[in-house]
Amino acid sequence: MTTRHVTVGVDGSLIAVRALDRAAEEAALRGTVLEIVYAVADLDEAGPVLASAVSRVRKRHPDLSVTAVPAVGHPAQVLATLGRRAALTVVGTRGFGGVTGLLFGSVSLRLAAHTDGPLLVVRGDHRPTGHGEVLLAIEGDADVDAAAYAFAEAERRDARLWILHTRTHRQPAPEAPTPVLVGRTTRVQDSIGRRTSAEKVAAGHAVAALQEKYPQIGIETRTVGSGAAHALLEATRAVDVVVIAAHRRPERLGLRLGPVIHALLHRAHCPVVLVPDGQYDESHT
Repeated sequence: MTTRHVTVGVDGSLIAVRALDRAAEEAALRGTVLEIVYAVADLDEAGPVLASAVSRVRKRHPDLSVTAVPAVGHPAQVLATLGRRAALTVVGTRGFGGVTGLLFGSVSLRLAAHTDGPLLVVRGDHRPTGHGEVLLAIEGDADVDAAAYAFAEAERRDARLWILHTRTHRQPAPEAPTPVLVGRTTRVQDSIGRRTSAEKVAAGHAVAALQEKYPQIGIETRTVGSGAAHALLEATRAVDVVVIAAHRRPERLGLRLGPVIHALLHRAHCPVVLVPDGQYDESHT
């Protein structure tokens, strides 16, 4: 089995150091190479930052293979390109320019919308992992890649897997001004009910297949309808990482980042892994 490397973006900031530490942990768990990337306008600026990052990793993980990659370009574009051949790309939520609070809109969110592989965004209070819990947010069978990633992550960490089945479809207004609209609303509600039930069954089938592959992993499941974002955010207080799927937008390039993903990326209490559908290969992790 070929294991691809882990890529992390750094810039010398504190949050980038935290992302570096998490990326090194991920690479060590996988037994693979850590690729440290610094994207700058002038390559002469990259040397000291990369040297410091490599030194830090080697002190903490002396047996880990590390490569340093200076690159010219926008950090999001550089990391999106390099991430196509990585098992995982890791970034922080501030840094890459030194303006506190602006990174997520300028780099991490942009990268999240265009990543072609699993992306780990370091969030939370950054304490060492140790809850022994991986959280998976799943809505339907289209989330099978995220589910596969979560099971593999639970195996790597010898952790339990907490699965939260979410239903995020918007419900029509319960009241309508005319009988015609009431009937139409009822039909739409019935359709949504059938669709969400079918998706829950499909998601259950996907999880069941993965349970057979990973019989040693303990699993707890729960279903939430309205308030999915709040339920997920609360759950992230007691887990090491949360995994969620991102789906392609057929009408345009990039991924569709809905309100639940936005809530997690901005407010989760632990790192968030975004897994694009159709882009996860278990044989390379």
